[in-house]
Amino acid sequence: MAGSWSIVLVNACPLIVLFPLLAQNLKGLKVHPVPMTCAGFMIGAAFTLYANSLVETTVIRATLLFYLSPIWSTILGVIWLSECLTKARIVSIFVAIVGLFLLLLDLNNLESPKLNIGDLFGFLSGIFWAIGAVIINRWPNAPTLPLTTIVYVATTIISILFAIFIYQDSIPDIDIIKDSFFIAAVWSIIILLPCFWIIFRVSQLLFPGRVGILMMSEVIVAIVSATILVPNETMLFSQWLGAGAILLAGVIEVLFGYNKRENIPE
Repeated sequence: MAGSWSIVLVNACPLIVLFPLLAQNLKGLKVHPVPMTCAGFMIGAAFTLYANSLVETTVIRATLLFYLSPIWSTILGVIWLSECLTKARIVSIFVAIVGLFLLLLDLNNLESPKLNIGDLFGFLSGIFWAIGAVIINRWPNAPTLPLTTIVYVATTIISILFAIFIYQDSIPDIDIIKDSFFIAAVWSIIILLPCFWIIFRVSQLLFPGRVGILMMSEVIVAIVSATILVPNETMLFSQWLGAGAILLAGVIEVLFGYNKRENIPE
């Protein structure tokens, strides 16, 4: 199965569970329907871009570029949620930008950073996630079940558009879909769906920038697992410095970025 259609299958499988659950609680769709729909499609675009980034570039680069999202979440939080812009936050944004430059730097061509389409997808996915996270935080009373369902509907629709119009991959044969369904369903329903459900709920309770920081444990897992399972993924020393700078920016944000007078929702 082409990578673009595998993304569609993985994101469509959870709807098998979500639609029946939502049918028993349709009232939830009436609570902040417009913000939920906007957040759902922003996060759906983020998931689609991130998944395609993993197909087009290395796992490590895709993950690190996505996890610039705490920076964008912090900026949006300051503008939209009236969060405090502390000196530590300014430093963390600067460090993250330096890290981005180093991560994309090609020592054979020092005039400009090296950026491929997968890197661009990863970069944009972090921005779309940040927008969606800020919307979720702005309306914390929105029910998680309808929100999660909208996210997966949006991701499936956007992934189909990517497969047809951007990659122009033909629809896989039904036999291929049958052969792939079980493994896709196991990973997407049993493992990924509960994780995303929890993330959406936490995003309603904590500031968006902090949620992004706490999610950055994925970076460590991605680097270790990619090194073990995908041995051809290598990075230059300067790129490792960039990765370290992005992680450092996250540490600065979570340890020093919040003014003690800020009231963080419990």
